[in-house]
Formats: sequence, structure tokens, C-alpha cells
Amino acid sequence: MMVNLFYLTLVLSILSSALVAGLVFGFAAVVMPGINKLSDRDFLLAFKHMDEVIQNNQPVFMLVWTGSIVLVTGTLILGTLILSGGQIYLLWVASALYLLGVQLPTVRCNIPLNNTLQDLDIIRLSESELAKSRREFEMPWNRWNIFRTLNAIAAVLASLLL
Repeated sequence: MMVNLFYLTLVLSILSSALVAGLVFGFAAVVMPGINKLSDRDFLLAFKHMDEVIQNNQPVFMLVWTGSIVLVTGTLILGTLILSGGQIYLLWVASALYLLGVQLPTVRCNIPLNNTLQDLDIIRLSESELAKSRREFEMPWNRWNIFRTLNAIAAVLASLLL
């Protein structure tokens, strides 16, 4: 029974983690390079509007994002109880890559940057304030997004090897 539950949570955690990996990869490969071409005001407004969808608890996004955390954690607990040898180490590596390499930077870096952007009255900012706000947001956000993208891909790959 516990073995079947483990494999169910493993499949669902791989699926949800792969969806998150695809989302952060999509931002790294398409969204951010695409809006990079916009003026400072339009860039900040575009990102702010996209982030508002997430911050308004878009149900499918929230189900996948938070569900992936629950599923990876549940898979880690169940796997620790039933796996042995190299499989348990691979499970711990995959889980650490995902929880510490994707979710932790999201909470500690990307979300605070998003929240700072949400607090800006972009329409009222001067050109120099817009340029400064964009500089303070775009480079660190992209750096952490690339970091979590690479970790998400590695976590999914490691999980697939179980």
C-alpha cells in the first residue's frame, strides 16, 4: 500500500515540478527577453500585470505551484520510509534541488522583488525613477529565475531517474 502511494506521489510530484520548471523556463527563455524590448515604464507595467494574476491567487497556478511543494515533500517522506541505497540519495538530491533550489529562492528573492514592484506607482514615476526601478528589479529577478530554472530542470531529471 505505501509503495503504491509513494509511486503515485512520485508521478504527481514529477508532473507538478515539470510544470513549474516549464513556467520558470518560459519566463527565462521567452517572457523576460520579450518584455526586455519595452520602455522602462511599459516593462514594469507588463511585469506588474503578469504578477497580479499570480498574486490574485490564480487557481490553476496556485494548485500547481503549492501542490508541487506538498507533493515533493510527501514523496520525500514516503520515499525515505521505503527506499534504500542509491535511490534514497537520488530522492534527497532531487527534493533538495527543488525545495532549496527552486522554492527557497522564489520565496526569498523573486517574491520580494515582485512585491516591491507591486508597491510602485509606475504611472507617476519620473523617467529616472523608472530606469532605477527597472535596474533594481530586472537583473536580480532574472538571475534568480535562471538559478531556479536550472535547479527545477535538474530536480525533474533526478526524479525521473528514481
